[in-house]
Amino acid sequence: MEVFGYRKLIAYQKAKEVVKRTYTLLKKFPSEERYAMCDQLRRSSVSITSNIAEGVNRYSVKDKVHFIEIAYGSLMEVSSQFEIAEELGYITADDRLNMDTLIEDEARILSGLQNSYKQTD
Repeated sequence: MEVFGYRKLIAYQKAKEVVKRTYTLLKKFPSEERYAMCDQLRRSSVSITSNIAEGVNRYSVKDKVHFIEIAYGSLMEVSSQFEIAEELGYITADDRLNMDTLIEDEARILSGLQNSYKQTD
């Protein structure tokens, strides 16, 4: 097994895009959100990449699937927080729609990855 094999996965690469776009959008947030919603969005977006990396390097299919499920949950957390950020006026509707498109792509890719692990079980 290649230690850094997760870096080649489209799911991981797309998750990094979610992280980078999150950090870019956070610059638009008001300073009073720096330690609240901003912190949570940073943690949840980075959690996606972290759980993909950890899951891919697990030996059992059950563990691999479990970590991909956690990554998916973190992705949905990012989605819900950006929806709220739009409603609060921190980001524009276009910002959220662009993020939603990226999140939908990542969700499909994670589902495919999870299914591929289940098929090897």
